[in-house]
Order: sequence, then C-alpha cells, then structure tokens
Amino acid sequence: MKRTIVIATLLLAGCGNNPPVPDWQMNAHSSIERATAAYMEGNARVEAAESARAREALASTGKVDLIIRAELIRCAARVASLVFEDCAVYDKVAVDASPADRAYATYLAGRLPSGAAPDIALLPEAHRAVAAAATDMAASSAVLAITDPLSRLVASGVLLRAGHATPQLLADAVDTASAQGWRRPLLAWLGVQAIRAEQAGDTAEAQRIKRRMALVGG
Repeated sequence: MKRTIVIATLLLAGCGNNPPVPDWQMNAHSSIERATAAYMEGNARVEAAESARAREALASTGKVDLIIRAELIRCAARVASLVFEDCAVYDKVAVDASPADRAYATYLAGRLPSGAAPDIALLPEAHRAVAAAATDMAASSAVLAITDPLSRLVASGVLLRAGHATPQLLADAVDTASAQGWRRPLLAWLGVQAIRAEQAGDTAEAQRIKRRMALVGG
C-alpha cells in the first residue's frame, strides 16, 4: 500500500534498512499506519491508542527527530481532513527539528514558500511542485499529479488553508477521500463544497451535497 511507503519514508528517513529490523521500528511504523488509518476513518479512540503506542516505541530510541516526524505525520492527516489546528506536540520540540522538518511544518501550516528554492527542495518530493506553483490553477494541477491518496489530500488541504483551492481541487479531494473510504476528510471536503454552493446561490446543489453528507455520517 502506498500509504505505508509514504509513512515509512517520512518516519524513518535516515535510518538504516539493513536487517535485522529493530522491534521499535516495526512497532512504531505499524502503529503510525494504524493511527493514520483510524483517524481518516473517523475512529478517534483507536487513533489515540495507536499514536500513544507509536510515541512509546519512538521514545525508547531517544531520537527526537523520529518523534518530530511522527508528529508531522499526525498533523498532516489533520490537514488532509481540514482540521487546521496548531501542531502542538511538534511545536514543543520544534527547536530540535531539522531544516527539512521545519520546511514541512511550515508547508502544512499553509505558509507556502514564495519561490524560495531551498525551502521547496527540502519538502517531501510529492509536495515540491505544489509549493513551487505560481498560480492557483498550476497548484491544483500539481496536486492532481500526486498519485498517493494521502499526500494528495494533504496537498489539497494545504492549498485550501492558504486560500488557493479551486473548484476542481475540491471535487478531486472529495473523489479521493471517497475512493479510499475515508469518512472524516470526505465529510470535511463535502462541507466546503456545500458552503461554496450556498455562497454561489446554488441551493439545489448545496442540498444535494448535504444529503450525501448525511449518508456518509450515518
């Protein structure tokens, strides 16, 4: 699953891949993957439990950089679901963050680099073209080119947070969340679509979207 690859890359960047794989690494990776999936599916209880297990496994290494990456993964899932809140745990340890981690945290906050090549180069590869785009349409096109569903939704959330989301971006985010069965981001993106339909005076479309939201919400 591509989500597994993305999480492993973000979390374990810089770690050796030679066997045998330490227990903490397998445990942390599995817990972060399960926590992310649970959050996207709207299961807060499982997400909290798995996040705690991941932090415990990572804390056993004494490596702050791994704690930082795990928290950025957690915050990215929230951006993908349009929960635009401070990345609190990351903020507490940000003083020890690497330049690449700082660049990603800044990106998640919707503060896109203004042509600053070094910052863009430090971002995860999937997000560089999005951050470098000069127009809303170019940024949306860059998001559409991202193949990993989670990265795609994260980039979409960043653009919405930065005020650069096009109607096509919203439609694609809805389709991406729907295809994965991710209830939490699907409801969030449908909600944005409903608001925009109401603002445009399209009452029929707004009501259609709300009926779909009611179905998703059970």
